[in-house]
Amino acid sequence: MGVSSDFGSVFMEMLNCNVCTKNASLYVWSACFFELKGRLHDALTIYHLGISRNAEPIEWLKKAQALCHQRISETWKASERQKIDYKGSTELGNIGINPWDSSILEDLMKKINPTIKKFYGYHLSTKSYTGKVALSTLKNASRNKVIEIGGRKYHIKGCAGQGGFAQVYKAFVNSDPNDVVALKIQKPAFPWEFYMYRQLDMRITGRERSSYGLAQRIHLYADCSILICDYLAHGTLQDVINRYAVQGKPMEEVLCIYYTIEMLHMVETLHDVGLIHGDFKPDNLLIRYARDDLTEEGFLDRSGPWCDQTGEEGLFWISFQMT
Repeated sequence: MGVSSDFGSVFMEMLNCNVCTKNASLYVWSACFFELKGRLHDALTIYHLGISRNAEPIEWLKKAQALCHQRISETWKASERQKIDYKGSTELGNIGINPWDSSILEDLMKKINPTIKKFYGYHLSTKSYTGKVALSTLKNASRNKVIEIGGRKYHIKGCAGQGGFAQVYKAFVNSDPNDVVALKIQKPAFPWEFYMYRQLDMRITGRERSSYGLAQRIHLYADCSILICDYLAHGTLQDVINRYAVQGKPMEEVLCIYYTIEMLHMVETLHDVGLIHGDFKPDNLLIRYARDDLTEEGFLDRSGPWCDQTGEEGLFWISFQMT
């Protein structure tokens, strides 16, 4: 593995063949290799993958991930202080621009193309999607259909959400109920969200990163894009609000305060690293529940920074479409 000219392919082959996938060493040393090569987002993705698979020893893996986050954060902050000149902003001077303008977005995508192609999990095809199951048929009857993407089979279990340009489906990877993902199918192809998730990987460190969407990979075709993300099963903040409305009662004040603080903290964290979200609404905030072993006493005993008090429960911000 150490002498391979294509380490990434070797790593993926080991994952596909289930070689050492429960051993933290595979993820730590692979991530270190990518970090040394300057492929920081790839390194972070590998750490996240290992943790999601509960590779052992898990504490060593988490510690290595935290140290990697710290190194990347220090590097990014140093580069920010250098105030890198952006040619486009110099040309525009003080003239305001519309960040939702399609021509501006198209121009930005051209500028980031050389960078996005280097990201771990980026797969580009100049052809249209030609799987055995047409993606258009998923809208009407998606359950139990199997689609193949990038050599992997995804067993569709149902529609998890939809918007004007995209549909999101819950799926099992290679029919494994323990490996659940969300497939976001969008027409036309839209790589911007994947790019922003990789920026989040680099700019937001430690536990706070778990409050924002995570992309495993993206497959871009001539007619569509398929973004493969982590799946959360507990619905959105809008679902919670609707549930209270159906019951004809308001949400408890303490819960309103909790979610308000959580949202403000997430917005502040995002703005602190130079990013904004252009579509902040309850539909784009998934619910994160605590791990099973959390007790009421353990929760009440928490103190210190907000992120230390919330732990694994809270909100999960997705759909970075216009950032």
